[in-house]
Amino acid sequence: MSGRRRHIDAAERRARLGLRQRLAVTARAARPEEVADCLVALHGTDPATVYLAVGARLEDAGKTVAEVDRALYEDRTLVRMHGMRHTVFVFPTSLAAVVHASTGLAIAAKARAGLVKDMTTGSDGRLTEEWLAEVEASALAALARRGQATVNELTRDEPRLKEQFTYGAGKSYESPQAVSSRLMRVLGVEGRVVRGRPLGSWTSSQFRWAVAPPHPELPPAEAQPDLLRRWLRACGPATEGDLKWWTGWKVTDVRRALAAAGAVAVSLDDGATGYVAEGDEEPVDAPSTPWAALLPALDPTAMGWQERDWYLAPGLRPALFDRSGNVGPTVWWNGRVVGGWAQRPGGEVVWRVLDDRDAGREALDAIAAEAARAQAWLDGTQVTPRFRTPLEKELSSG
Repeated sequence: MSGRRRHIDAAERRARLGLRQRLAVTARAARPEEVADCLVALHGTDPATVYLAVGARLEDAGKTVAEVDRALYEDRTLVRMHGMRHTVFVFPTSLAAVVHASTGLAIAAKARAGLVKDMTTGSDGRLTEEWLAEVEASALAALARRGQATVNELTRDEPRLKEQFTYGAGKSYESPQAVSSRLMRVLGVEGRVVRGRPLGSWTSSQFRWAVAPPHPELPPAEAQPDLLRRWLRACGPATEGDLKWWTGWKVTDVRRALAAAGAVAVSLDDGATGYVAEGDEEPVDAPSTPWAALLPALDPTAMGWQERDWYLAPGLRPALFDRSGNVGPTVWWNGRVVGGWAQRPGGEVVWRVLDDRDAGREALDAIAAEAARAQAWLDGTQVTPRFRTPLEKELSSG
């Protein structure tokens, strides 16, 4: 980029966030596919996060559960699979090849090598790599016949999956592990199987497995700029640090992908260099009306950047994050995190503002309306985040 870099201040970043992440009322989506497409990825580690993240962004939140189930399990336009940082996400199915090639291949190779090493050493050579190849071929064939299956169902078709080995022999963490659990995780990272319907309701964390939908094999050098370009459209401007954290790539991979994607450097308020997608340098106006949102734990907006001071005051973090850095449920006002929320037993949605710098009567009324909207579509379903945070625990206890 020649000449002086364009400056994008925090106010414009918050405007972009509200519009592109479908949080402003005027920007809400009609279908879950639109939400996933504009966010690139929805955190799937906690199954309820996907539904809550979509519900916060739909025009008609009452359709959330039915529409997400349709997209995931009937139309298969969304897929739950491993992606960045060895984490489970929900992506548009059309993006599966890009995600797998850009982030999954290196992780998959390491995961398989680790399984083979642990299995052979933990069984004194009884279970070999050749033995594993036979078992996984048989298990995949059984899964294809069934369509979807739990691990227990697959072990009935292929009993060798129940074989065990000792993990960490002689160490303080020594424990028996079943081939089935490790193998299915490896096949998931390799993009060969995906999570299917849950065993219980939409809040359940126990899933069936299914053979992954076919997708082309892309070269990483092509897939990485593609993924980064899509992410910058959703989250730009972002720093190298943000991109390294979100993708889990090495700095050299980030820089190579930025160059290949034609990303444009801009300046940020703190003097840092940020990047936007090519052609996305023009100023963005704030949404036409102020907006509030209640976002779930691990929401992709709250977790979207490593450097968060422009939308989340550092003083709020002890109440809203757990000790591992997982964000809990957050309350937003016009592009900034201002507090948190939770559910009490029985399903009542309660919230608290922690940062009231801009939270006047208009903000409080809008937050209350969003809380009522969330409570209405949840309709008594109790959702407890997998990673609990201090404020969420306090609010939920009453």
